[in-house]
Amino acid sequence: MTGTRLQGKIAIVTGGSRGIGAAIGEAFAAEGARVVLASRKDEELDRAASEIAARHPGAVRAKVCHVGRPAEVAELVAWVEREMGTPDVLVNNAGTNPYFGPLLDATEAAFDKTFEVNLKGALACTREVVRRLVARGMPGSIVNVASVMGLAAAPLQGVYGMTKAAMVSMTRTLAVELGRSGIRVNAIAPGLVDTRLSAALVTNPELRRAFTDRAPLGRHGEPAEIADLAVYLASGESSFVTGQTFCVDGGYSIA
Repeated sequence: MTGTRLQGKIAIVTGGSRGIGAAIGEAFAAEGARVVLASRKDEELDRAASEIAARHPGAVRAKVCHVGRPAEVAELVAWVEREMGTPDVLVNNAGTNPYFGPLLDATEAAFDKTFEVNLKGALACTREVVRRLVARGMPGSIVNVASVMGLAAAPLQGVYGMTKAAMVSMTRTLAVELGRSGIRVNAIAPGLVDTRLSAALVTNPELRRAFTDRAPLGRHGEPAEIADLAVYLASGESSFVTGQTFCVDGGYSIA
């Protein structure tokens, strides 16, 4: 199934090799965007890009990038501009969660790595894209993939939750600062979704039920259910929407 909701858009999706990022890349390509998937590992990245390209020829390319390294982020966005044109959609989806346990027991290394990727990486990517959009007087859409763990207490995932709470704050601030330039900034806060990042929760019946028993819909989500909202936020359909964080969590956050 193909559409035209993102026809003419050039989009960068970080963390695009699997899970939510790959699903967003697929959905964007299906709606007519030209998409660059970015991730740290070239083998998984190339596989994801090839699978999407098989269904949407010419719509997707892959570029290795560690978003926690500013020089690589700068090269990624410069490469996209040289090869395809100025990107007008950015999805900050790359994330990591190396530590699971009490917040006070988190090591400095785990703390630094989580903030480096989840927050500093998203800000670096946004800076590089926005700089080009403003210079050219172009509108754009930034979509940050946060988490319900950033909207409430996050026991055993405290460091991860802190980065996502900061991402929500960053979303609001950038929406105010960039709105007059025609650049919209929004966030998606997924609940428990079946991805490799959340595998420790999804595959553990007791931990999984802590989410699914509370959520009114009684189940975990799938990556494609997050991608549908990302398409809306990247498209002109959301032209009057900025600074918002949308929970996609089966109702977990309201229970």
